[in-house]
Amino acid sequence: MRNGCLAMQLSRDDLLKAYRLMRTIRVFEERVHDEFEAGRIPGFVHLYAGQEASAVGVCLNLTDADFIGGTHRGHGHAIAKGCEIGPMMLELFARKDGLCQGKGGSMHIADFDKGMMGANSIVGAAVPLAVGAALASKTLRRGSVAVPFCGDGGANQGGVLESLNLASVWKLPVVFAFEDNGYAETTASSWSIACKDIVNRAAAFGMPGVQVDGFDFFAVHEAASQAIVRARAGEGPTLLDIKTGRFYGHHEGDSQTYRGKDEVQRLRGDKDCLSIFRKKVMDAALLEKKQLDAIDGEVEGLIEDSVKAALRSPAPPPEALHQNVYVSY
Repeated sequence: MRNGCLAMQLSRDDLLKAYRLMRTIRVFEERVHDEFEAGRIPGFVHLYAGQEASAVGVCLNLTDADFIGGTHRGHGHAIAKGCEIGPMMLELFARKDGLCQGKGGSMHIADFDKGMMGANSIVGAAVPLAVGAALASKTLRRGSVAVPFCGDGGANQGGVLESLNLASVWKLPVVFAFEDNGYAETTASSWSIACKDIVNRAAAFGMPGVQVDGFDFFAVHEAASQAIVRARAGEGPTLLDIKTGRFYGHHEGDSQTYRGKDEVQRLRGDKDCLSIFRKKVMDAALLEKKQLDAIDGEVEGLIEDSVKAALRSPAPPPEALHQNVYVSY
């Protein structure tokens, strides 16, 4: 099915929601970049800007009953799955009313009520966790699907490969979303992955594999939709090889000397998923410029309010250090 046909299948409300989510991720990340640079956000930060179409294209097919697992670059996954912006910003600022009470920070944001099992600083760690969630869903007949996001670096982890095998053997309702942004930290994926593309691994594990343009929301949404329908029907896992790119470094402070001259400028100019989305929906007369511009203004206000709230909010009290350390059965 062509992207234009898929666009016609989505309601205008769905299209507005998709754009709002992508714009929210972009503005959130750009503001976090500024706040971290100013020294107001502790810890490490890995920004998702540039990859918005991937998370939103996948997660718009999911419900709160479905599960996702994120990466260290997980803000976009959390927002796409429906995590609230205010508590997320509080979490990044290590405030007591943050989504994880200020203890998770950037790399460990989780919200089980939304099916967000958590961002994860361990490379590839979301994949076996999602396979476990998919096994629980199948065993308990919940009808839910699990989607772990994983980078090209994580694709080479042993636990990830074992998870692909197990999910296929047991025909689990899981969709493996590999976001290949070209680099595992500073190592090019073209150098570190033996086969030409991650999608080529799908056949080895007996599952369908689909390579998709990660800068095109409609292409991601279509591929994810078909894979998720297949998983819900009990037909087993699918591997998505989502080709994308990040606008910032591996982490904040990364000098990016390993990237080609003007590479980021070309990405921003030619491969901005927000610009691509706007052009597609306006050319097809599905949405008007004033509708999209209105969302831009609303999102700017939302992010500004979330930062102001975080700056005036208290840190966790010292005794919180000993709370919620172990689960009590």
